[in-house]
Amino acid sequence: QVQLVESGGGLVQAGGSLRLSCVASKSIFSINRMGWYRQALGKERVLVATITSGGLTDYADSVKGRFTISRDRAKNTVSLQMNSLKPEDTAVYYCNAFLEYYNTQYWGEGTQVTVSS
Repeated sequence: QVQLVESGGGLVQAGGSLRLSCVASKSIFSINRMGWYRQALGKERVLVATITSGGLTDYADSVKGRFTISRDRAKNTVSLQMNSLKPEDTAVYYCNAFLEYYNTQYWGEGTQVTVSS
């Protein structure tokens, strides 16, 4: 079982920046993959960025060059630095953890990001 708590969402103007954080209830190095997904109103939840326990990262094409996922082992935290935000980045952002051994995913409750034009 993994509990995830997100923070850092809010309202920002286009071109601005926000940093999201996700604190996990266990060592992030025991979690095979962590990441961020987002769900805009009326749309499906989609991948934004992921990072594996080995440090490999992956990004959606729409955020490459603007968003950066990182981790802090000491704080059991995975963060998403979002720069050059656009109105289309507006969504609820969810932290995700995947445990390969149990083939199970865990989700945080989400944090709202709103980008005004």
